[in-house]
Amino acid sequence: MSQLNDLLRDLVVANRILSNEDIVDAYGHISVRHPDNPKHFFMSRSLAPELVNRHDLIEFDQQGEPVKDKRQPYLERFIHAAIFEARPDVTAVVHAHAEDTLPFGLIKTPLQPMIHSGSFIGGKVPVWDIRKKFGDTNLLVTNMAQGRDLAKCMGKGNVALMRGHGFASAARSIIEVVRLSVYLPRNARIQMAAMQVGKPIPLSKGEIAARAAGYRPHAPETWRAWEYWANRAGCGDMIGEPHAHAPEDESKRVPKHDRKPKR
Repeated sequence: MSQLNDLLRDLVVANRILSNEDIVDAYGHISVRHPDNPKHFFMSRSLAPELVNRHDLIEFDQQGEPVKDKRQPYLERFIHAAIFEARPDVTAVVHAHAEDTLPFGLIKTPLQPMIHSGSFIGGKVPVWDIRKKFGDTNLLVTNMAQGRDLAKCMGKGNVALMRGHGFASAARSIIEVVRLSVYLPRNARIQMAAMQVGKPIPLSKGEIAARAAGYRPHAPETWRAWEYWANRAGCGDMIGEPHAHAPEDESKRVPKHDRKPKR
């Protein structure tokens, strides 16, 4: 299969996983950057993630508009377009409303990595408040100006909380952004529980760095989680073999959209 076909297959699987793990419900979405046209990306038409199939995927341009497709898109596709625009290192983006993350968008105590599997959220997670720049709205990100402001809040990090709304997460691969999005609310639950009985001790910068240094998105231990989640979601037969997801030595691989043209 081509890289594009592999990515689109994984995008369908990711939709099913995020739904089954209660990260998304009828609402929420995941996207992946086009491997051959980095200014474009793919995401489902407006549909509950659990129901997404390959034929539901739409190609979008850099402004978040469908490319030659008249089906109804998600209203908040601009979250994805703006993050891809601001972050050439990002390959996949998730937007979700996982309830365990919501309190940390409403209080002064920041969400921080507390458990080893939560290390990939980075340090203190920033909170984006749409009202600060855009006044009273319906809280949805419905244009590029709002999406860019959210992407600015995320900065070079992996996650931004959205006050009264949810979160956006971004990573170098579909597997990574799914992993991050699954463990983000779990980390939030642990932090909230710890806050009820004392002062939580977050991971140190050194611990976060050590976790990041030893992580590879297609390592056997990561594939184990992907395979487990896919089977739980009823789509284990769709994931193929591990080698199909990592055709090159990842330590030497440069994202296609970052490669310099041959002379």
